[in-house]
Amino acid sequence: MIDILICDAHLYIDREWEIPDGWIAIRENRVHAVGAAGQPRPEARRVISARGRLVTPGLVNAHHHMIQNLTRSYAPVTRSKLFTWLQELYPLWTVLDEEATYVATYVAMVELLMGGCTTSMDHMYVHPRPGLIDAQFRAARDIGFRFYATRGSMTRSVEDGGLPPAALVQDEEAIMADCERLVGLFHDRAPGAMGRVALGPASLFSASDRVMRESVALAERHDLRLHTHLAEDMEEDDYSLSVYGCTPTEHFEQMGWASPRSWVAHYIYPSSSEIDRLAQAGVSVVQCPGSNMMIGGGSADVQNLQERGMRVGLGCNGSATTDHASMWMETRNAMLLGRMRGGPESMGAREALNMATRGGAACLGWEDEIGHLRPGACADLVIWHMSDVALAGALTDPVEAWLRCGPAVAGTTIVNGRVLVENCEPNLPGLTDILREHARHARRIQRLD
Repeated sequence: MIDILICDAHLYIDREWEIPDGWIAIRENRVHAVGAAGQPRPEARRVISARGRLVTPGLVNAHHHMIQNLTRSYAPVTRSKLFTWLQELYPLWTVLDEEATYVATYVAMVELLMGGCTTSMDHMYVHPRPGLIDAQFRAARDIGFRFYATRGSMTRSVEDGGLPPAALVQDEEAIMADCERLVGLFHDRAPGAMGRVALGPASLFSASDRVMRESVALAERHDLRLHTHLAEDMEEDDYSLSVYGCTPTEHFEQMGWASPRSWVAHYIYPSSSEIDRLAQAGVSVVQCPGSNMMIGGGSADVQNLQERGMRVGLGCNGSATTDHASMWMETRNAMLLGRMRGGPESMGAREALNMATRGGAACLGWEDEIGHLRPGACADLVIWHMSDVALAGALTDPVEAWLRCGPAVAGTTIVNGRVLVENCEPNLPGLTDILREHARHARRIQRLD
């Protein structure tokens, strides 16, 4: 018996595979079968009518900093450049603890679910206290969210020529020992895993060469992914040239990171030859369009990266730059940025949706199971909701209408075969209490009490 049958929907199964008025059957935690209107439907315990709705794979968030929703829209930094923004917020994050991390992660994951995201990484690189990523995994388990934690790190404080205060950096031994511990506790290599771990020194200007190199060795030993920020800001170029005598990309290569294990965030300021080298090495890139526009530091030339052979995903980035965690908005922003840069023929809704699904899955090294709805895929999908007023007159292309009209929200979000959002609302009865606790911690961290 099928667990869930979704019928009468426009199904976006994968790039170049759509089924108008189709159905999709979920059995246990997998896509069991898909079919067109005229094909026999299997019997199911639950039938969901999605008439007039678009169904897509769950969106994949390939770059995020979940704890930053505790300092959203923080007034003193709303007009700051990247380095100033970091220097102002770092001191606030020094009081982060397990309880604050848990509620911040919980809220971030709920917001992601409501914006159509079913798998997200998180780049957690501030560790003023131990056990913070453990708290994140607890939140993911409590919700039922597919989570790819990235154990970030920083070793260079202000005293060492870096940006963060000493309370946010760690010594190399502590970093690598905790990486080993987290991999042993939480990294699930099995198919359909709900929790995995990657290694992610925050950036080349905030982590030591030893941590960069030992992260590569640990990744090779345990078959892990590697992630960092790269070529995000012109100030990064100036820093790298003054400290290392080379560009950020050149230093990235010298550290042994140019491999198919690696995906990098932003990658706004590389040279053409650097793009070609990383593309040939198999490195993937995640664009964070909303954050890049908000911070005003430029944005990656996605079409150029793709034409040169790089896989590109999308990410929400930090909740204190983007100030939201809607992957629908990020997908729309990516489409608009692409069209602004390359003209109206350069980017449509399907190209943007492919980045938000297949592209994100490629960044995480997970294309076999997520980012599409082919039979056998993880049962992670979204039935999108948009008001009848917003869709009035949009009769010829439901995928283009999904991203050009709007706003769209997840009417139903299913992760691992479980309905986590229904009728546009989370199926999480304890959310009110979580939000109350989140407000308490946000006020404490922003020094408003």
